[in-house]
Amino acid sequence: MSSTATVLTRNAPHSEGIRSIPIGKIGIWWLLASEIMVFGGLITSYVLLRISHGGWAEQAAHVRWQLGTLNTAVLLTSSLTMALALSASRQDRRRRTATFLLLTVLLGVAFLGIKAFEYTGELREGFTPASGLFWSFYYGMTGLHALHVTAGIVVNLTFFVMAVRGDLWDGKQARLEYAGLYWHFVDVVWIFLFPLLYLS
Repeated sequence: MSSTATVLTRNAPHSEGIRSIPIGKIGIWWLLASEIMVFGGLITSYVLLRISHGGWAEQAAHVRWQLGTLNTAVLLTSSLTMALALSASRQDRRRRTATFLLLTVLLGVAFLGIKAFEYTGELREGFTPASGLFWSFYYGMTGLHALHVTAGIVVNLTFFVMAVRGDLWDGKQARLEYAGLYWHFVDVVWIFLFPLLYLS
């Protein structure tokens, strides 16, 4: 056997392992890795600047932690409904899948509604992104997070429509798993933002 054939034989199991990973899963993990860099950079900058500059606690005292707590509960519940939707889809329980997807979408909309109410109150009190470093980070990080929630709502609403129409079971169920990974990532980001912005 030639040396080239030997190398190909030795590398065959490894290459088959790589080919067995769905391209969609690789794509979503790449997306999440890039998002981790974005939010990680923002969170690190926030922490370093807050440590090195004073006066942030006084600004942060005006944030409504009660609404932040409520939104945390809403988003964590939406993670549960997303996991239940995925579990139901794997069991081919179509109506249950659609129900939990709809609940996930509604909880996401509720999160955005609470956040909009919170923003309105803060702006009425005169707290804008130009009010200080804390408010710049607050609006920047929570606003970016809200955009990600909006994207997740659109994706989950699309899957809800597919589930109702019965299109989700034509070899497309794996995509629901990718949507779930994205939604859980959005929830994890909020778990970091909540204590940093509302409780510190």
